[in-house]
Parts: sequence; structure tokens; C-alpha cells
Amino acid sequence: MATGAIITLVVIAVAVVLFATEALSIDLVAMLIMISLVLTGVISPEQGVAGFSNPATMTVAFMFVLSAALLKTGALQSVAHQLSAIFRQNFRLGLVLMMLLIALISAFINNTPVVAVFIPVVVQIAYSSGQAPSKMLIPLSYASIMGGMCTLIGTSTNILVSGIAEQEGLPAFGMFQLGAVGVPLMLAGMAYMMLIGRKLLPERQKENLTERFGLGDYLTELQLLEGNELSGQRIMDSALVKELEMDIIEVVRNGQRFTLPPGDFTLEAGDLLKVRCDVAKVKALKERVKIIADNTLKVGDNFLGEKNTSLVELVVTAGSVFSNRTLKSLDFRRTYRAIPLAIRHRNEVLHDHLYSVPLVPGDVILAEVKQHYITNLKQMEAEQDAPFVMLSEDRLSDFNRRQFAIVMSVIAFVILTATFNLLPIMVGTLTGVLALVLARSLSMKEVYEAINWKIVFLLAGALSLGTAMGNTGLDQMIAGGLIGYLGAYGPVAIVAGLYLTTSLLTEIMSNNATAALLAPIAIATATQLGVSATPLLVAVTIAASASFMTPIGYQTNTMVYSAGSYRFRDFFRAGVGLNLMFWVLASLLIPWLFPF
Repeated sequence: MATGAIITLVVIAVAVVLFATEALSIDLVAMLIMISLVLTGVISPEQGVAGFSNPATMTVAFMFVLSAALLKTGALQSVAHQLSAIFRQNFRLGLVLMMLLIALISAFINNTPVVAVFIPVVVQIAYSSGQAPSKMLIPLSYASIMGGMCTLIGTSTNILVSGIAEQEGLPAFGMFQLGAVGVPLMLAGMAYMMLIGRKLLPERQKENLTERFGLGDYLTELQLLEGNELSGQRIMDSALVKELEMDIIEVVRNGQRFTLPPGDFTLEAGDLLKVRCDVAKVKALKERVKIIADNTLKVGDNFLGEKNTSLVELVVTAGSVFSNRTLKSLDFRRTYRAIPLAIRHRNEVLHDHLYSVPLVPGDVILAEVKQHYITNLKQMEAEQDAPFVMLSEDRLSDFNRRQFAIVMSVIAFVILTATFNLLPIMVGTLTGVLALVLARSLSMKEVYEAINWKIVFLLAGALSLGTAMGNTGLDQMIAGGLIGYLGAYGPVAIVAGLYLTTSLLTEIMSNNATAALLAPIAIATATQLGVSATPLLVAVTIAASASFMTPIGYQTNTMVYSAGSYRFRDFFRAGVGLNLMFWVLASLLIPWLFPF
């Protein structure tokens, strides 16, 4: 094996480990892949940066903008809230309609903001209809995944594989070409979820916020004694903050309340403080303060809205500025005008050292916020690359019919021009973005903010892997091995083998990275067999998105993980049968619908 091929294999192996462990952010891993291959001479510098100008990368970037424009109209939010009445009348019918609606929307715009919009609405629907959110949120995520398989623009993975095919001189996917297999799989998947999967989902009933976050030992009241050393100190300089890492939620002085006081607020003797911390730490201050109540403050439904504050739950989204950051580095209290009370990480609730905990997608931050700052948080949530999804506040954006008509006209233009090959998909999406700016539906600032640059960098870096495999002949070697193992059983077996490999790999690493890795192998395999590459590429494309068994395999799964109080095994129980069914059906349908 040549040196270049060995280097590429090592880079791939390290990349898979980094993607799977999430030790580094996915965009950083992608850039490390690219620079490693350039520095070792496997690819040229020009080949390394070519991914940024690839039509697939540019198309994905522009599709983010179109999704943001639709989200801004308030149409999705309005539709989401219309489901409430149906669910109250007939829960099963509501669940079917929700999945169909989510799938339809996700077929044409980025599914991440779609799920972000629907999560808080679905949670409220569940509570109002007497159902557990855990019965609805996994179907929400799965439906968005299945819908994204049905069109070229349904997910960035589809566009990426199509771009790789074009780069190799092969025909690109048509707008609805994937729908031939995607729609039957989607319908079969929804039937499975309604008949079998729904029964495998846990039923975790609503808990109040005290129970959910275990706040009983972490909120209390204390009073400063006369002559104590804290009097005259600013909050930010006091031992309460600097030594014990407490958050002062409220100060009561002579009957006047100061809610969420700023850091430069000066403490005085006699002040009554509401604080967040371990009660044991408060008792360690018994020489400085007087404990008002050993029992903690009641935090529940009656607490919400008291004293001009609200408790909000913020779910960290995939690819947001919160990922791999701490509340301290985000300057959370100052930037978001909120005090963190607890963080739910996977199945663990954290109360101590909240400002130093590295956040990951799916984490839930429980915070107390002044009510007049809720609007600011909602605005942040409505952005395309929103750092979080709010669970505790029900939001309904104003529906702008005029802007909705403009945006839908642009999206229809993009779809029609791509369907009838009037314009390349990249040109069509760019034209659409420019039309939205000229129509004042979006500003250029909003355009730049709408693009998920993490995904753009991921795609650009991942594409260099395919180039490296082509330069070193590694794709041909792997294809030869695949043919050697499965070739005797015919092309159908190779489709099944490629699908299964892609499906298992995408459960532990980025779907885009998986597609970028397997697509060149699919093309090389078809070349050696002397058959059409289309069925093999379709298998890779569908399998790369069909991630149902883990909460880390697809970003929408990660988003609903904590919101539904799920455990890792919940996804496996619900998704393993779905994955197996998709594998069998795809292995039969793809060769039939896309002949070799």
C-alpha cells in the first residue's frame, strides 16, 4: 500500500474517532482533516480549499438562508399551534398529522429549525392533552429525518452526495429523484411508529421544575447580619460569588425587591437574599449570615411569573455558539440577562460549578429571567442558527402573510427551476436569496447570520477526504475489497452492504462526514463492476440520514433528547427496528427503482 493511502487511512481513522467522541467540534475536525492531507502532500492546497467553492457547499449555505426566511414569516409557528386543537380531540390522529406535516416541511427546508419551532409547541400539546412529551418528541425528530430523504434539498447530505457525483462526471440527483425510494420508506416508517414504535417509547409524565432539576437543596434564603464582612461589598466582589460561586437571584431591602441584581449591586446589613447554591455552603457561612429557612424556596407552577420573573428551560441546539462552551465564557448572565439554576446533561442534573461546565447539544439550562427579557430570548430563538430552544415559554410569532407569499414564491422558483433543469440548483438558490434581499424580506446581515458556517466548514473539509481517496487510489482498493466479499452475490448484495455500513457509521458520527467518506467508495465500486453508480449513491444518501438508534446520530435526535427526558436506550428501543426495516426495504427498493 502506497504511503499516501496509509496516511489517508490514518486520517480517516482519527477523524472517525473524533467525530464519534465529539472531543472536538465537527467543523474543527473537518478543517484538521483538510490541513493534515495538504501538509502531508496527499492533496494539493488547491484541492484542499476546493470544497468551499463546490456547488454542493454553496447550495447548502443558500438553503439555510431560504429556511431562515420562511421561519421569519411566522408561518411554521402558526401551523404548529393549529395542531393543538386536533390533538385535544384525537391524539392518534394528531400524531399522524404532525408526522406528515413535519415530513412535508422538512422535505423542502432545513429540518433543524423546523424541529426547534415544534419542540416547545409539542411539549405544550402533550401536557394539555394529558400525554407525556416523551410519546411525541421522538416521532417529531424521526418524521423530520424521513421527510428530508424525499427531495434533493431536504437535507444537506442529499445535496452533498449529488455534488460529489457531479464532481466525478456523473449525473446529479433530480429534485424529486430520491423521493422514489424516500416516500415509500417514509410511509413505512410512520406506519411502524404508529403501530409498534409508539408502544416502545417511555411514558414520563410531567414533573414540576423542582422535581425535574432537583432544586430542593439548591435554592434558599439568607439574611446578612449587622457588622458582617459582606456589607458594603459589590455582589461581584463578595465571598458569596468569588468563593462559593453563588448566584444571588433576588435582594429584599426594607420591603423593596431587587430581582436579578447586577454584579455592581452593593450589599447592606439586613438584606434578605434569595440564592442558588448548595445549602451546605450556605451553612458554612453561618458566622456571616443568618439562615432564614432550612427548607428551600418553593419553585413550581406558582413560582413562575412571581416577582416579575420566569423560569425558562433552554435546550442547547446542535452547532450553536453554546456547544463546547461554558456559561462563563459565554458571559451568560450579562449577555442573556439570566441566572442559571441547574443544567441537565444527558441523565444527570448538575447544580454546582455551573459556569465551568462545558455545554453539549441537548443540554438543558434552567434559568431565571426577568419577564421583559423573555422577548430578547425569543428573538434569539427565532434565528436560523439559534443557540437554544425555549421549552418553558410558549411562543407564537406574528404570521406575516405578505412575506410568506414572497418566500414561498422564491422557494417554488428554486424547486421548479431545479426540477426542469432550467438552472443549476446552486444558481437557483442564489437567485432566490438575492430576490429575498431585494424584496426586503431579509437584510444582508440576516443572510450572513442565517448560514450555518459550521456545516459549511464541515462540508468543505469532508470533501477533501474524497479527493484524498481518489488521489491515492484508496477508494478503488476499498471498492475491490467490497466486491471481493459481496460481488459473488450480485449488485443487490453490494447495495445492502453499502447501506448497512453507512447506516452503522452515521449513528456515531456526522451524517455529512459519513456520506463524504462512503460516496467515493460507492462510485469506485460501480466503476469496477461496470454498472451505474446511481443505485449505490442513493443507498449511501438514504442511509446517511436514516439515523434512528442513537441521540447523537442526527442533530434533531440530540435536540429532543433532553426535552423529552429520554435515555440513550429509549432511542435504541424505538429505532433499532426502524433501522432494520429501512435496511431491508431500501436493499429491495433501490435496485428495483434505480436499475444497474
